[in-house]
Amino acid sequence: MTDFGTDGLPFMKMHGLGNDFVVVDERATGPRVDAGLARAVGDRHRGVGFDQLAVIRDAGDADLALAFWNADGSTSDACGNATRCIAAWEMARLGADRLTLRTERGVLVAEAREDGTTAVNMGPPVLDWRAIPLAREVCTLHLPIDGDPVATGMGNPHCSFFVADAEAVDLPSFGPMHEHYALFPERTNVQVAHVVAPDHLRMRVWERGVGITQASGTSSCAVAVAAARRGITGRRVRIDLDGGTLHVDWRDDGVWMAGPTAHVFDGVLR
Repeated sequence: MTDFGTDGLPFMKMHGLGNDFVVVDERATGPRVDAGLARAVGDRHRGVGFDQLAVIRDAGDADLALAFWNADGSTSDACGNATRCIAAWEMARLGADRLTLRTERGVLVAEAREDGTTAVNMGPPVLDWRAIPLAREVCTLHLPIDGDPVATGMGNPHCSFFVADAEAVDLPSFGPMHEHYALFPERTNVQVAHVVAPDHLRMRVWERGVGITQASGTSSCAVAVAAARRGITGRRVRIDLDGGTLHVDWRDDGVWMAGPTAHVFDGVLR
């Protein structure tokens, strides 16, 4: 049994397109989160349940800092939808339309859009095999894996497959098989996508340490970059996921990703 203290642990539940998060603001609670707590809270039967747990902290060089845990207690350097959700909440709280957020990816910029969506610049994609990382030198645009996937780093590693029909892939078996593929020493997120139009993709996601998710921001960025590198789309694409639609724009200053956010409820863990 996890001890949340006599006063409990306040948290927020948020989601971006069904990609759901528990958010703890350690600026108010002090340091509380570790791998054990992440696993306990992430249990959808005995805890709250989430795809990622996000922690808000103070930052000297940005408006706030973020850290992320997966449901299995492992950490991640980036989580695009959680970043957007927290940015939307903080901008609304401050009455601002722009925010900077320190993550392991660096300082990211978020903006409130006039259409009610929230955009974040997830930074430039990582294309070098060492930095993704991969276990050995290979061409990241054509990995030596059946299905000819693309490797991309967005603060976490991604393996993107372009298929005839993403709906037809048996993702519950395909995802874990490739998450643990030996070429990825830190495991990888896995995406299957097909082209709907030159500016439109349909994608499904298997996230490392989590499983199938309704959406993934960094996965969407990685697939958009991979598709543009392959020349099958332009740099600005609509991506339809199980939970809804994100819009990704690979610009000179980084990969911008925009979509809706939701603050579902506040609670206290006891």
